[in-house]
Amino acid sequence: MASSRKISRRRLLAIAGAGVALPLIVPAGAISLGANPGPNDRIGVGYIGVGRRGLQLMGLPKEGRMVAVCDVHAMRAESVAAARKCRAYADYRKMLEAKDVDAVIIATPDHWHALPSIHACQAGKDVYTEKPLSLTVHEGRVMVEAARKHQRVFQTGSQRRSMKHHRLGCQLVRAGAIGKVHTVIACNYPSPWDCALPSQPMPKGLLWDAWCGQTGARAYHADLYAPRANPGWISFTPYSGGEMTGTGAHGLDQVQWALGTDDTGPVEIWPERDEPLKAPVYAAPENRGRGDAACSRNRVCFRYANGVIVKLDDGPGAGAVFLGDKGKVLVDHNHITCEPAGLAEQPLPDPAPRLEVSDNHFQNWFDAIKSRKRPIADVEIGHRSAVICHLCNIARWAGHKLRWDPEKEAFVGDDRANQHLQRPQRKPYQLPDVL
Repeated sequence: MASSRKISRRRLLAIAGAGVALPLIVPAGAISLGANPGPNDRIGVGYIGVGRRGLQLMGLPKEGRMVAVCDVHAMRAESVAAARKCRAYADYRKMLEAKDVDAVIIATPDHWHALPSIHACQAGKDVYTEKPLSLTVHEGRVMVEAARKHQRVFQTGSQRRSMKHHRLGCQLVRAGAIGKVHTVIACNYPSPWDCALPSQPMPKGLLWDAWCGQTGARAYHADLYAPRANPGWISFTPYSGGEMTGTGAHGLDQVQWALGTDDTGPVEIWPERDEPLKAPVYAAPENRGRGDAACSRNRVCFRYANGVIVKLDDGPGAGAVFLGDKGKVLVDHNHITCEPAGLAEQPLPDPAPRLEVSDNHFQNWFDAIKSRKRPIADVEIGHRSAVICHLCNIARWAGHKLRWDPEKEAFVGDDRANQHLQRPQRKPYQLPDVL
């Protein structure tokens, strides 16, 4: 494709989106896509992070083509690029300069979600970022602001929103099939703990300081570098919110969807006992059992303004149990169970709100890129679901009831709790001052 053609296609267009005409930069290939798009007409996708999760996300729709991959482990990036016949980068900022990269998929560790997402928006790329969207509440809000300012289509990897039975279960709850919901039972997800693993020889080609990113510099260890190992970075506070965000971003996202609270959040959060979490320290490789037990012992509840109470207890891992005054719905791992039996086969109350239908999360993102409408797990939705996970962790760390203002996204009258809404960031990996 000639460069002059690319420039003309990347002009500002007035496109109707969400009922308002907005000037948007459309990916070059998205304008001329037909039933069988040619290689030069497809949406060019670059991957930032090609470890375990990144490799799982390489099944693009026919409208897409992989043009580049980036990873702080240069040899891994080169190996994937060779197998996929595309370019390899060690610095994602260089990849974002490429004209044939229209959109990016970000599958990095959690502490590396915000910065490349924001830089991608600034570079005019559409974005798909794995869940949980953010490491902190503040990061997530800045990601939303960047997407809105630069008018990017931004999908969060909350893929259960594109699974049939999750949608049906949430639809039943939203439509009032179980009456007025009063209680939701979710999983008792553990919070993260602290890392003091010793130093190990670093793999050749790994840019470890870049991997550490915004967090403090720390010695390399294989059981820190892997996501889930003995125990892996998902369990350590500097890099993640533990399984509260790792898996809780699925389950608590379903709570938000079913209750129709995607644009808000709870107003109170409290731990079962008034005692701050004393997280263990892992100084040697060890399975997650001890840490998970210590960091889930103090169960958490939260309450929405409409009175619905959510309890982190013995609910399902990737969904929740919804209790109403006329029945019960359990949603988990793409199946639903209802009481009374057969509830799912009954016609919905009329009139009933209808949830958006998506059966393929990537296809939904690609369709949104072409239409310039918001995808099913838009950045604001992903942010709000991640916020709930962060609030539950903060309630454990604080050890007492907290009042939350979901509009201002701040705790009411608790400066110490508000300090957890963002974290110190190491230069040069901090969020930009100007979006």
